[in-house]
Amino acid sequence: MFRKLWKTIKIFVILIVVLICLPHSILPKQLSGSKTRDIDEYIRLNESETRLSEYKDDTEALKLKLAQLEVINISRKKFRAQPVRLDILASRVANKMCAEAAKNDYVGHWNMAGETPYQRYAFAGGYDHVSENAFGEWTTDGFEISSSAILSMMKKGHGTFMAERAPNDGHKKTIIDKYHNYAGIGYFISEKQFRYYEEFIDRYLEFENIPSVVKIDQNFTLNIKPAGKEYPYFMVVYRENYPKPMTPAQIKRLRSYADFTEEQYLSYTAWDLSGFKSGNRYNIPLKLSKTGIYYIHIFLDSKEITKPTSLNTKGKTPASGIVITVRD
Repeated sequence: MFRKLWKTIKIFVILIVVLICLPHSILPKQLSGSKTRDIDEYIRLNESETRLSEYKDDTEALKLKLAQLEVINISRKKFRAQPVRLDILASRVANKMCAEAAKNDYVGHWNMAGETPYQRYAFAGGYDHVSENAFGEWTTDGFEISSSAILSMMKKGHGTFMAERAPNDGHKKTIIDKYHNYAGIGYFISEKQFRYYEEFIDRYLEFENIPSVVKIDQNFTLNIKPAGKEYPYFMVVYRENYPKPMTPAQIKRLRSYADFTEEQYLSYTAWDLSGFKSGNRYNIPLKLSKTGIYYIHIFLDSKEITKPTSLNTKGKTPASGIVITVRD
């Protein structure tokens, strides 16, 4: 009797030890209270966002993206970069790009309208600075279209970026940039095509009444407010021609994209910008005298500079991605 009881106890103890030692990935996952609140909050944000509604995620897709967000933040943590939160608009911008790229059999940073990542995000209504990573796969056999398959392929795409080695490590550098604080995640899957895009956002400014289209020589104002205890350090305005349609073959031939253009239209220094300060906001006057697309970077710094001195934007990430179209 005692031997049988002792044997039962040993089996019970062994089962407890095995369960404790099993990798967490094998055990069923329970959502913590904070993660449940996160999902509820993102569902609310997703419902309240009206822009690009045709590329809105359903609840299952949103949950997959929050799981992928954890993967991204684990990568960032290894390089001492702050965690990023999911951005709903940037995710829809990414969804739209993924769908077009998959349906037209290409991977790239331009869409078929000839728009760059910063133009696509701005044309959707975004004003923050954005940096993009793009990944694609295709098969002749047919992809399994399931939540687990999608999550696995998103992880594979992100893992491909993180496996890069210098000097060809642009995607990895984008992921671990310490200034990013939000990220948009997009994917599209069909029987033979899969696309995955990451849109990293630098959100440190509040914007008010930023025009998307102005006329030549029209006076207007950029109204901005630093979200934290930072100050405008430098502003540069680039000009480029209107985007032109591109074919998938043309897009495939292009690799990385430049976050500026060769035509610098004007710039304001920290002391110039300090003169436009009113309370905690800055009202920056502008007038653009040539048709085209204008891309505006505003850099921030922790110190307010009101007198001329040497400036260097190296190591300072632009906190805006404003795009303004100028027409006749």
